[in-house]
Amino acid sequence: MPNRKFLLIVPALLVAGACTNTGANYQPVIDGPVGPNYNVDLQQCQQLAASQASVDGSTAGNAAIGAVGAAAVTGIVQDSSDNLGRAAVAGALVGAGADVINKNQNKEVLVRNCMRGRGYNVVG
Repeated sequence: MPNRKFLLIVPALLVAGACTNTGANYQPVIDGPVGPNYNVDLQQCQQLAASQASVDGSTAGNAAIGAVGAAAVTGIVQDSSDNLGRAAVAGALVGAGADVINKNQNKEVLVRNCMRGRGYNVVG
């Protein structure tokens, strides 16, 4: 059963990881000059963001909520249990994917705030 949960989360991770300028790899837009320490500062801020988990207990919880919600809606709408399994898998993928995307966005915010804290005028 634990392998099954992992298999549900892998597609979401692949989608989130496909974006190069997102998450911990985010490179903010700086207004104004950058000093000689810019690359070191950026690398340290990106490493800080990368140290944050992409998948944790909330990911599994959101996958479970998505699975139950999709299965319930399918059961009610179709008044049949024929597609409950497929609906549950789809709902789990959506729930886990949304959680991973949210964590990825939080890593971008972390990089931006870290760079602001180091004195850069981050505009995006």
